[in-house]
Amino acid sequence: MSRVILLLSLMLFAGIAFTTNQQDSSSRHDEVSTRGDHVMGFSHDAASHHFRLFKDGGEIEVSANDPSDKPTIEAIRMHLGHIATMFSAGNFNAPMLIHDTNPPGVATMTRFKEDVRYLYSSFDRGARIRIFTGNSATTDAVHAFLLFQIIDHQTGDSPAIVDGLPKS
Repeated sequence: MSRVILLLSLMLFAGIAFTTNQQDSSSRHDEVSTRGDHVMGFSHDAASHHFRLFKDGGEIEVSANDPSDKPTIEAIRMHLGHIATMFSAGNFNAPMLIHDTNPPGVATMTRFKEDVRYLYSSFDRGARIRIFTGNSATTDAVHAFLLFQIIDHQTGDSPAIVDGLPKS
């Protein structure tokens, strides 16, 4: 029950914060994109980010918008490979640099880094990091972190917590 309250509170706070002033929201998104392009090594305009919440953690997926854009695909793979390694070590400097704040959940994910596993994989247009959690505290932290990403990157991804991706 506390997990549901935490997630609803985060969504409500984020919704109020981002809808209070649309111009501030647009400006913030532009700033996140500009810093992100620098930190990630590829343009937000050339790629799509997706953040998914699963009962046992979640997923970060980035894909090139153009399947023939090999430089962006390689940059995505390099960036997410580095991110998986950094997060596994409890290093969340990249999100701090991109968002200009420590995203919710980072303190817990750092403190309990042994209870979180980051599995990198690539696919034809990019890469993903599947995040597996070991207990309710780290699961809640990962969900808060991913919800923040959905809002700050304005991806439109669902905040729903699901079992996992449907089988193709």
